[in-house]
Amino acid sequence: MDVSLFDFELPEELIALRPAVPRDSARMLVVHPSGTLGHAHVRDLPKYLHRGDVLVVNDTKVIPARLRGRRLPRHGASGEGSKVEVTLHKRVGPERFLAFAKPARRLDAGDRVALGGTLTAEIVRRGEAGEVELAFAETGVALNTAIAAEGEMPLPPYITGKRKPDARDAADYQTIFAERSGSVAAPTAGLHFTPELFDRLAEGGIRRETVTLHVGAGTFLPVTVQDTGQHRMHSEWATISESTAGHLNNVRRKNGRFVAVGTTSLRTLESATSENGTVSPFEGETALFITPGYRFKSAQILLTNFHLPRSTLYMLVCAFSGLDTMKRAYAEAIRKRYRFYSYGDACLLLRK
Repeated sequence: MDVSLFDFELPEELIALRPAVPRDSARMLVVHPSGTLGHAHVRDLPKYLHRGDVLVVNDTKVIPARLRGRRLPRHGASGEGSKVEVTLHKRVGPERFLAFAKPARRLDAGDRVALGGTLTAEIVRRGEAGEVELAFAETGVALNTAIAAEGEMPLPPYITGKRKPDARDAADYQTIFAERSGSVAAPTAGLHFTPELFDRLAEGGIRRETVTLHVGAGTFLPVTVQDTGQHRMHSEWATISESTAGHLNNVRRKNGRFVAVGTTSLRTLESATSENGTVSPFEGETALFITPGYRFKSAQILLTNFHLPRSTLYMLVCAFSGLDTMKRAYAEAIRKRYRFYSYGDACLLLRK
């Protein structure tokens, strides 16, 4: 499909720089199966769900993956070296990460960089689009501890271009159910939940199950090709346990609905679900790219934030509810001054 079909104009002032307080007070645009639109708040979610439905949330935890430092002078050279910034996006070994570097053009294989006050790494190779592979001097748990101490929360560029990350972001950019460290971007639909909202959902007979997908920095990358068929997705690690798969299949047998909390949960479900709707345990890489025409096998409901134009996430929601419907929904959200992107408001998509 032509990528320009997924373009739209967003007033810059609608980009949210802080989340709603409390989290579940965020607004929620409801897209009904008929295509009609309604307005609510995330705290109203139980009204749209039925006893026996199941929420599927992504329990990944964001690591402070942005590191700043300098390229160290090569052997025998003088000077302190040029400034560099790296955003880790995928672990490929006990001491190795893939990362996006700025400015990558100044780095070559064999260069060494000092990051923060304690970390050093060697550039193993330089790839495309600013990607490098780093081999750290530290390894395992010691490396995890150093990254946690030296790194910054990797807020998206549409936020950091307007303000610096601060202490509030350490909590704001993390879901309350985050458990498994590994993401460099938050599963943002999950940011809207509070303990009180979970209590009300449980009282209504709505179960919660967890999957894991470690979100990579590729989620920030724009689609630069003109045809969606030419776009290459970065793979991300995901897992669904045997017990979770069993519980989900039991919900399906009882005609309950899967409510995917976020596009990451939905892509994980779709990666593990067969054509007949059976969910299997899953552990491995997924690079599933969903565009209009895709036939969904798992969730009937999707709670998600409002996404960037021309992004793979906007393409996914257009596949879920229809391109024309989502164009109309986004136009309504802009008209009604909804807040967009990671810290913004939510959209509840209901399918037949």
